[in-house]
Amino acid sequence: MIKPEERVAKRLIDIVLALFGIVLTSPVMLLTAIWIKLDSRGPVFFLQERVGEGGRIFNVFKFRTMVEGSEKTGTDLVKGDPRITKAGLFLRRWCVDELPQLFNVLRGEMSCIGPRPTLKYQVDQYTDFERRRLEVKPGMTGLATVKGRNLLSWPERIKWDVWYIDNYSLWLDLQIVFSTFRLLTKSEGVYAESTDVFKIRAESDSKENSSTRR
Repeated sequence: MIKPEERVAKRLIDIVLALFGIVLTSPVMLLTAIWIKLDSRGPVFFLQERVGEGGRIFNVFKFRTMVEGSEKTGTDLVKGDPRITKAGLFLRRWCVDELPQLFNVLRGEMSCIGPRPTLKYQVDQYTDFERRRLEVKPGMTGLATVKGRNLLSWPERIKWDVWYIDNYSLWLDLQIVFSTFRLLTKSEGVYAESTDVFKIRAESDSKENSSTRR
């Protein structure tokens, strides 16, 4: 578990890193915004409600990487998804689309390191063990991310997220930061290759209810 003094230190580090990151990457973010506007119709930023620490809802900031309105056709992405724009392919490959989340960190909604934030419909289906992910602020990157990104199954992601919470240290955060930079040199795990576990769970529940009614 993360101790109170560790939470304070982690927050201070988040503020410093977020400010430094915003200043350092501001030219990249400006050029990215221009590229997105030139590449396809729609807004520069994509805002989506996610669930944070303690179940609090917040809007996560991202650069738009898909054609406008694509979120209405589903949130799961696979390699070669036609909804992804030309600019989006590059932005996702190098995680540039995640840079606006530095502002989420500065606002105190996210941390630089932690479990990735998930959608409310997913959290609504969490088991007690899965809800442990909400004990800390969601992160721009995390242990589950560096262990395999979207190639991990949902139970594997949960396992690493909870392990991170139970074994937290500033040294572990530093290791995850370095591992994240190494991960950016690879393309594995950018897109999911399996069906959303929550959809599988919902379909299974639906079948069970149908069988019971019979």
